[in-house]
Amino acid sequence: MKTTQELKELLYKNKTVADQQPDAIAEANAFCEGYKAFLNAAKTEREAAAYSEQLLKQAGYKPFVPGMALNAGDKVYLINRSKCVLAATIGERSMAEGFHLNIAHIDSPRLDLRPVPLFEKDGLAYFRTHYYGGIRKYQWPTIPLALHGVVCREDGTTVTITIGENDEDPVFTITDLLPHLGREQNQKKLPDAITAENLNVVLGSLPIADTDAENRIKLSILGLLNEMYGIAERDFVTAEIEIVPAFKARDVGLDRSMIGAYGHDDRVDAYPALMAEIEVQHPAHTTVCILTDKEEVGSDGVTGMNSMYAYHFLQQLCAATGVDSIAAFQASKCLSADVTAAYDPSFSEAFEPDNGTYAGRGVAIYKYTGAGGKSSTSDANAELVSYLTRLMNKNGVVWQIGEMGRLDLGGGGTIAKYVANRDIDTIDIGVPVLAMHSPFEVVSKADVYMAYRTFRAFCADAE
Repeated sequence: MKTTQELKELLYKNKTVADQQPDAIAEANAFCEGYKAFLNAAKTEREAAAYSEQLLKQAGYKPFVPGMALNAGDKVYLINRSKCVLAATIGERSMAEGFHLNIAHIDSPRLDLRPVPLFEKDGLAYFRTHYYGGIRKYQWPTIPLALHGVVCREDGTTVTITIGENDEDPVFTITDLLPHLGREQNQKKLPDAITAENLNVVLGSLPIADTDAENRIKLSILGLLNEMYGIAERDFVTAEIEIVPAFKARDVGLDRSMIGAYGHDDRVDAYPALMAEIEVQHPAHTTVCILTDKEEVGSDGVTGMNSMYAYHFLQQLCAATGVDSIAAFQASKCLSADVTAAYDPSFSEAFEPDNGTYAGRGVAIYKYTGAGGKSSTSDANAELVSYLTRLMNKNGVVWQIGEMGRLDLGGGGTIAKYVANRDIDTIDIGVPVLAMHSPFEVVSKADVYMAYRTFRAFCADAE
């Protein structure tokens, strides 16, 4: 008969990183300085791709050209339509033995400008917006906002716009009703108190001097934009301009153990995955890091994982080494690196504590995502879960496992099912996030670091 202590050893233990690996906290703090710089420089998917390309070039990666000769240890990369990053390190073994894929997304919930965005009403000029992804609309008014994006002008040239990030820049905002006049608004359900049509960004209030002109404030704003960027109202049709929070990533808490920022979902997994790919040298398996777009709106389109762009890249790698891509896919493993919800004691009723994932307790794996009865998920098999947990244990990674909240409250999906649909074994893993999809999400530095150590171990693994 086992003793009580021996029986206790059979329990699933979910301890903090600080308790299990106190020495890792300083390493996590150092690693996250680079991550905060990434966050501040990469508030859109285009900026994230451009920043990542700089890091890849500095690390010696060469642009991939279909048909080029590839040898073990070579590092190549490809940028898809300025919004996706594909980076690979060629392994010592044949690609027929499979790829090791780390895939994260670099788009985040935000506000986009509508095709005809600029209007004037009762003494103010505004931009109309269309929300992108699953935002809670009431969270976006009364915070400082910035404009980021590109405009393809009539003459065929492209101009980049960034306003609101430098200290000397103006910022923008969305107004809300004052509490003194908010009695009727207070009676509305939360999703109805601020509607999509309320999310208009304030641009200015000064009219042009001509008192006989119509839309004097709108014309003033257009004149300023034309002076700064050489654009006219027609150019908004061929623009991609995003409205994002203007604040920078900041340490949270007196102990500085957390990071608050816009865009943790999913740059908090993208940066560690990219760094692990950059640092790997002469891996056994060919490693591939993919930073993709459009996850927040279903992964469709030519830059989403539901398209063929990433699989074409893998097929071209196989072709360059004379390997059948079907065999390579069947032998591959993928970590679908996306965030999950961190258990929030302030809203404990939304979670099931035993199956929650907690900030500060390590990187989280989740066998399935989706909603309700596991709909829209790939549901990783037991063998793949066993492989990953053994790998993490062997490499000293602090990890936890769980689900996203109580059943039937909602749910969420990742890109895992799109990769699994290509006959690639795929499992979800990521950093737990507090206030996910808000303009200011919060993560534990220790969890970010454990995600990085997982991706690094996966890149180097020879199993």
